[in-house]
Amino acid sequence: MKIFTFNYKAILMFLLLTGIHFFALGQKDSSFKKRIYKDTVKQNLNMDAVYNRPFLTVGKLPIAIGGYLETNAQYSSTDGISDGFSFQMRRLTLFFSSTITKKIKFLSELEFEDGTKEINLEFAALDIEFHPLLNLRGGIIMNPIGAFNQNHDGPRWDFIDRPISATSIIPSTLSNAGFGIYGKYFSRPIIIGYEVYLSNGFDDNIISNSDNRTSLAAGKINPERFEESNNGLPMLTSKIAFRNRNIGELGISLMTGIYNTFQKDGLTLDSKRRMTAIAVDFNTQLLKNRINIVGEAVQVLVDVPETYSQTFGTKQWGGFMDIAATIFKRPMLGWEKSKINAVLRLEYADYNQGTFKETNTKIHDDIVSFVPGIAFRPAGSAVVRFNYRWEQQTDLLGNPPANTGVIQFGFSSYF
Repeated sequence: MKIFTFNYKAILMFLLLTGIHFFALGQKDSSFKKRIYKDTVKQNLNMDAVYNRPFLTVGKLPIAIGGYLETNAQYSSTDGISDGFSFQMRRLTLFFSSTITKKIKFLSELEFEDGTKEINLEFAALDIEFHPLLNLRGGIIMNPIGAFNQNHDGPRWDFIDRPISATSIIPSTLSNAGFGIYGKYFSRPIIIGYEVYLSNGFDDNIISNSDNRTSLAAGKINPERFEESNNGLPMLTSKIAFRNRNIGELGISLMTGIYNTFQKDGLTLDSKRRMTAIAVDFNTQLLKNRINIVGEAVQVLVDVPETYSQTFGTKQWGGFMDIAATIFKRPMLGWEKSKINAVLRLEYADYNQGTFKETNTKIHDDIVSFVPGIAFRPAGSAVVRFNYRWEQQTDLLGNPPANTGVIQFGFSSYF
């Protein structure tokens, strides 16, 4: 605990001194600072999301900085029972990037969640470009499973909550220590991108957890995955994406690996048990980009020991689809490129596909959600959001579902 406190104070002190230093430089010469603006809602390949962010550079300093914040207020009620209003500081994220030399880049992402409840280094990798079709990346990488895991920054989305399937089935944000290659091929109007990584993976917490269900999210909580594998066998994550500049993007991704500790000190403890996730994602624009549709679906297969109860599913699946329609796009309140979007999210997650052996009846443990909302974007890098979430969750036995309603207001912005 003392070590954690020291690190925490050291990080805050570093950020404070850095901010004071940058401010002092800016006071001496405002032209010394240069902001690299990005329209972060502009469509690129999802694999480009880590670099498609606004950064601030100062003079000849070798590092550029940026970040974003998310904060909101909400009122929720489940079956008529409410805890009242809550104010939430969802996350504060800091980016640090540097071009070491020609064709060698470094980027890191440090995230503070729920105030300082969790501090995570989500990305810290060095990229070496040999050719547009062949680049080497190593460090803490974001596994390219689905689209949201890579393209998850709050200001990009018109919804306050992250998608259910992308956080509870694919445990976004998922990152691991590893190495891999990636590249892109251009042939107008087509862009093809690929990524292949070997990294540390999940552990036995996938099936040995307090959730009492199969959970990839529980299998990633071990911080030791950044320094060693729990079984010595790397996990493979790969993705291929196709983008037509006039239509949209389609991505297909695979993540697979042995998750359990099957041997210890040369002794066999269990057979090797595999986890596999297959995801398909897409996005498209209609009516001259006035309607944007984003979707993702994932299927998870887990080898669960026969000694475990049927509450631990061997198959899970889920997905979401977001529809955002621009209803106003004009200068407003002094913002030249502001717009208002009407939005709708449909989402579903089934944590245990299959039937009970004894009765041959459906195993439930699923959730469905419907989220309409309004989003005001004064600029492409900031959004003010109002959402209403209706959610229906059914337990394992299929008893009458719990109905939840949530009213949310908040904003998110790069800085």
